[in-house]
Amino acid sequence: MEKLNSAHAVIETKFGNIELKFYPEAAPNHVKNFIKLAKECFYDGTIFHRVIPGFMVQGGDPNTKGHNKNIYGAGGPGYNVKAEFNNISHKRGIVSMARAAHPDSAGSQFFIVVKDSPFLDNQYTVFGEVVNGMEAADKIVNLPRDSRDLPDERLPIKVKIIE
Repeated sequence: MEKLNSAHAVIETKFGNIELKFYPEAAPNHVKNFIKLAKECFYDGTIFHRVIPGFMVQGGDPNTKGHNKNIYGAGGPGYNVKAEFNNISHKRGIVSMARAAHPDSAGSQFFIVVKDSPFLDNQYTVFGEVVNGMEAADKIVNLPRDSRDLPDERLPIKVKIIE
């Protein structure tokens, strides 16, 4: 757990880096999973495929490495992570795991809240928080987008873990 406590992530974007600190005490399995996937370069080349101004930016879908937009939002690592709901509120800057309807369906997709969204509390697993670079998330969330909230411009990301 000591290594988890000191680890943090940097999401590299065209608009600058977004630095995350993790909450291993609140969601140890989600933190371990995110770090594992990042170290395997799973997230590198993916995009934020869902941006909703006044709400959040979502990424982490391996399908977004390709150009078939019809399958964006449906990808994952091939397994699910059991929900670790906690008492951390979805305030601006919180990083949480996206999922399908079933609570235990999270895998690799995550979202960054750009505006306080307490209606998400205890329904999605909070596993971290942005500690630097929210201005990059603000630029991304306000990009021109289509009717599916997909930004018009492809913005590949890279995720690095710093221990």
